[in-house]
Amino acid sequence: MKWTLRAGAALAGAAAASAFGAAGVAAADPAFPGPSALTPRPAVFVQTNNPSGNQVIVLAEHSDGRLSELNVASTGGVGALASGAVVDSLASQGSLTYDPVHRLLFAVNAGSNTLSVFSVLGRDVDLAQVIPSEGEFPNSVAVSGNYVYVLDAGGTGAVAAYQIFGTRVFPVPGDVRSLGLSNTDPPNFLMAPGQIGVSPGGSQVIVTTKASTSSFDIFQVGAGGVLSSTPVVTADTGNVPFSFLFTPSGQLAAAEAGPSAVHTFSLAAGGTLTSLAALDDGQAALCWIATAGGYYYVANAGSNNLSGYTISPSGTPALVGPTGVVATTDKGPIDLAASQDGSTLYSEDGGAGAIDEFHVNSDGTLSDLGSVAGLGAGIEGIATD
Repeated sequence: MKWTLRAGAALAGAAAASAFGAAGVAAADPAFPGPSALTPRPAVFVQTNNPSGNQVIVLAEHSDGRLSELNVASTGGVGALASGAVVDSLASQGSLTYDPVHRLLFAVNAGSNTLSVFSVLGRDVDLAQVIPSEGEFPNSVAVSGNYVYVLDAGGTGAVAAYQIFGTRVFPVPGDVRSLGLSNTDPPNFLMAPGQIGVSPGGSQVIVTTKASTSSFDIFQVGAGGVLSSTPVVTADTGNVPFSFLFTPSGQLAAAEAGPSAVHTFSLAAGGTLTSLAALDDGQAALCWIATAGGYYYVANAGSNNLSGYTISPSGTPALVGPTGVVATTDKGPIDLAASQDGSTLYSEDGGAGAIDEFHVNSDGTLSDLGSVAGLGAGIEGIATD
């Protein structure tokens, strides 16, 4: 593995070194050894979403779970701000997605309506391609097998499908599906669809519409990655479904911003969802969800904290500890990601422009490891390799 950036370094320059060099935990804590003293581990990628020029920041993950800034690469596009957004500039989950099978990193450029494709080798990233997103304000991307699906949140909303060939992607002919929404461009942060994802078997593509229609729109995936012409729609009236993931038992676990709850569903082969159980955490604006160490963690942007859950094999959620709150943050936690081994949870603090680091304890509580600051307010999108 190399410690230098192979492409895009010229765009980072001395300014990036100045901005980040003194900000990382390694620089702030003299007791924390530098990169050369630690065994190289996987990288953590963060998207700046800067309207003047979007970038991906590469952070080195060390053996204790803490991070240090490594390098910066331009996406070749520009970021954007959802109307009315305060800390969640893209109002979405999954705007930066890593595909370990093809070693590709996908980043949306909401301000230029494009998708950037990076090839990844260790901690080296090379910009391989910038391609139109086939719609307005792309804010989420998902990968399944050899196919990539991009969510466009502006205007009527759309889902576009691409196929991977080597380090490049190509549109699946005629495979752009409208969501039939009535959003502006940029969309309002409450009305913008929140996430695109794929079922565990790859046969269904799921979109959360948040307050636009407060529903889950589910497309069937046919031969060659072609999507069904229309989705099966499951209403989640008033709950504002924002983001989701799948449990080991195959249930869909959704973060609902309306009641600040985790809500589980069973997903049928035909695309319908059946409610199983829901549990609120008593906090505000529960919007993002991730799993680490067998636990499920949610970011409460309105109350500046994180909550922890367990989910039983039957799909019943329960809070970790008496209240569920396992950590506090500075200015609005948003996207979450876990280290490869599940021992560390990383929380993107959008308002503070920082990544908060937490060790995942055996009982589901979190221990604060510190943070990497100075990444720029408005960051949104985090992925681990």
